[in-house]
Amino acid sequence: MKRTIIGGLLFSSGALICLVILILAALHVPSITAWRGSKLWFAIFGTNEPMGNNEVNSLFLGFPFIVGIVLFILGFIVLVVEYFKKD
Repeated sequence: MKRTIIGGLLFSSGALICLVILILAALHVPSITAWRGSKLWFAIFGTNEPMGNNEVNSLFLGFPFIVGIVLFILGFIVLVVEYFKKD
C-alpha cells in the first residue's frame, strides 16, 4: 500500500508539472515573434543562439519539464509493478 501511494504521488506530481508547463507555454505562444521549429516547444525549451535582431522570447522551462516527465514515468512504473505484484 505504501508503494502504491508513493507511485501515485510521483505519477500525479509529474503529470501536474508537465500540464502546468504546457498550459503556460500555450498561453505564451502568441507573444513569440521569432522562433525555430515548433512555437510550443520553443516556448518551453528556448535557445541560446541569437535570433537576429529579435530577443529570445522563451520561458526556458526545459529542465522542470524533463523532471516532470521523469517523475511521471517513475510513478507509472511503480504503479504498474505494484499492480502486477503477487503477494
